[in-house]
Amino acid sequence: MRRLVFGLGTLQLVITGAVLTVGANLLLDIPYRTAILIGPALALSSTAFVLQLLAEKKMLHSEYGRASLSVLLLQDLAVVPLLALVPLVAAREFMIGVDITFALLEAAVILLLVVLGGRYFLQPILHRVTRTRSQEIFTALAVLLVLGSALLTEHVGLSMAMGSFMAGLLIADSPYRHQVMAEIQPFRGLLSGLFFMSMGMSAHLGTFMSQPFAILWLLVALIVVKFAILWPLAASFRLGAGVSAAVGLILAQSGEFGLILLALMHQVELIATGVFQQLLLVIVLSMLVTPMIASLAQRLAATSRDVKEASDATPDMAPIVVAGFGRVGRRIGQVLMMAGTPYVAIDFNSSVVLRERTNGHRVFYGDVRRPEVLRAVGIADANVVIITLDDFEAAEDVVAAVHQVDPDITILARGHDSLQCRTLRKLGASLVVSENLEASLELAREALIRSDSDADKVEKMILSFRDSHYAAVEGRKSKRPD
Repeated sequence: MRRLVFGLGTLQLVITGAVLTVGANLLLDIPYRTAILIGPALALSSTAFVLQLLAEKKMLHSEYGRASLSVLLLQDLAVVPLLALVPLVAAREFMIGVDITFALLEAAVILLLVVLGGRYFLQPILHRVTRTRSQEIFTALAVLLVLGSALLTEHVGLSMAMGSFMAGLLIADSPYRHQVMAEIQPFRGLLSGLFFMSMGMSAHLGTFMSQPFAILWLLVALIVVKFAILWPLAASFRLGAGVSAAVGLILAQSGEFGLILLALMHQVELIATGVFQQLLLVIVLSMLVTPMIASLAQRLAATSRDVKEASDATPDMAPIVVAGFGRVGRRIGQVLMMAGTPYVAIDFNSSVVLRERTNGHRVFYGDVRRPEVLRAVGIADANVVIITLDDFEAAEDVVAAVHQVDPDITILARGHDSLQCRTLRKLGASLVVSENLEASLELAREALIRSDSDADKVEKMILSFRDSHYAAVEGRKSKRPD
């Protein structure tokens, strides 16, 4: 996706930001020194809204979803220099060019510190905490990391938003991110709700009532400008007319990072209260109309030949989730890698996770018995879940959890004997493989063949025995005669 991230994403942000900067200066009479922040802030789209809408329609891995996600990724990275630029512009000590240069250098240093900090500082700490198997300590560490980073960046003269964003980048770059997401889910939902509530309470409805046509005109202008720029840009990357229009529509709103930047600018008195209220209402209204615009984008994407062909040809469209990455799971991962089939593995042993990631496997830390972890690892986009745990009670819990999250998903499980296989089938497993039976059949087959028995007859007998066994497990009649 790097071509779309750094190509389409960069062009969208630069061109849209420049056009909106000029528009803010001409229409709202905002000085260029301030408008140079407002333009990119309005150019940012809502990651929270767009990802949720794409995930609900299972379009994240389509050509339309990938292009939208690419632009959002670049926008999120651009938040780092934008947050760094606000206090520099507020200080009024440098020229705009110097401010931007300092902000870019500061952003580069911050991103470098994030990479180094995640690899050499955060990851060893999380590894030690996971070995205690204490969810309370793990949750406390995640919350402490966010709050500590926010306070640290505020102490050195940057914003708390910058610190929390850095903490998010640190966590996102670690193999423990899915477990962290599951642990902080209650905080995440509560604080996200409080954030949008606070933004809504900051908006003065009196401002809208006093000048409704002006605000609605600004809203329409924002959506039209962002769509008119992104549509041809996406088409220039050979996404097809329908997909390009869908991407332009789904990203035509402004988003939560725009709200954060505007609130920070208002806090340091870069924009007047009246302008802040106008722009705040425009962003909030653009997010409110996003579901309606997204439905139109969805229809364009669904009727496009380009997106259908890309969806059918993309191997990531139905990834495989491997629950448990011990000896059996590791062999399955090796076979999937040889076949070129993408998969995501998850294991509750952090030592196994770190070791296998160095070998090139996509394995993450997490407790697969928890539905929150399954959702975080992306089970909604998976067609198959393979459960390889040798702990039978844990395997039962995982099968039940997966079936609860998605009753229609195919669950392939590992069992020891007939009783365990029957239990897993009742809990929702689509197929249960008995390791004792398979080992016995392979040994019996080799013994008979090596004793000069007829190979075809031995194979038929083995297949008949296997079918009879699994028929008893599934409670059906054997298809093969005894």
